Amino acid sequence: MILCCGEALIDMIAAPTVSGEQGFVPHSGGAVFNTAIALGRLGVPAGMLTGLSTDMFGQQLAKALQASHVDASHVIRSDRPTTLAFAQLLYGHATYSFIDENSAGRMLTPEDMPDQLPAISALFFGGISLACEPSANAYAALLNRHGSDRAVMLDPNIRPGFVQDQTRYRTRLNGMIAQADIVKVSDEDLDWIIPGPEPLAEKVPLLLQAGPAVVIVTKGRDGATGYLADGSEIAVPATPVEVVDTIGAGDTINAGILAALDNAGQLTKSGLRGLSTENLRAALANGSKVAAITVSRAGANPPWADEL
Repeated sequence: MILCCGEALIDMIAAPTVSGEQGFVPHSGGAVFNTAIALGRLGVPAGMLTGLSTDMFGQQLAKALQASHVDASHVIRSDRPTTLAFAQLLYGHATYSFIDENSAGRMLTPEDMPDQLPAISALFFGGISLACEPSANAYAALLNRHGSDRAVMLDPNIRPGFVQDQTRYRTRLNGMIAQADIVKVSDEDLDWIIPGPEPLAEKVPLLLQAGPAVVIVTKGRDGATGYLADGSEIAVPATPVEVVDTIGAGDTINAGILAALDNAGQLTKSGLRGLSTENLRAALANGSKVAAITVSRAGANPPWADEL
């Protein structure tokens, strides 16, 4: 089972009310939550480790996990509030305002993390949970505890506005990158992780030297490129679709990549260290296909396997 570790929240999406004024509709979301949902719908055994509230929004998120066949046995429940992300769409692209103080997800601590993870073959980390303390420290501790003998994928999905102490965040993130087997970044993420005017082609080898076996750089409508430690490079174009909005696009790319690698039997540390360019291309193509369906409809609504 792939355990997705990170935030689950409510995306409050702007929509007109019957009076014509703008209102907000609650949609289940969160970067790591979206990846877990997409994996479940693709038929991959997946679980979620997160903090969920007992409030009505937490109940909505729990029902969504169940409906997409995501194991919730590692969910940590509390009576703290659910994180809310108010989203505004402009030309299909979302900008967010977050309400996250003292939330069920954010207030997780290293002591909340499980000592044992039976039946878990791979770990996925990402999203704002890696920036917001104390949960960021909790997920770093989880990786330290359980990452040495399981495949690990990391998508930092960096949002500078969440970073309160840049030095502490960089130190923690760099430590997690060093333990990851796959690191997926956008071109903007890569420029944040490795500042400077150097071109992307010079920054990717530096990221690989930090520890990962595979680095994947996504470029929106220009597709994605995968890099292996031996210097191999594979570019895959984006699947052309009419975009409704981009909510959940990167999250479902992650799920498509993980699903393809898992189905090929290569979602292990040794499998990823010996990954062929053909398997990497197939994984990137599957990620592109899954994300294309997601962006072709409103909200983070990943496809089921039969929709591919």
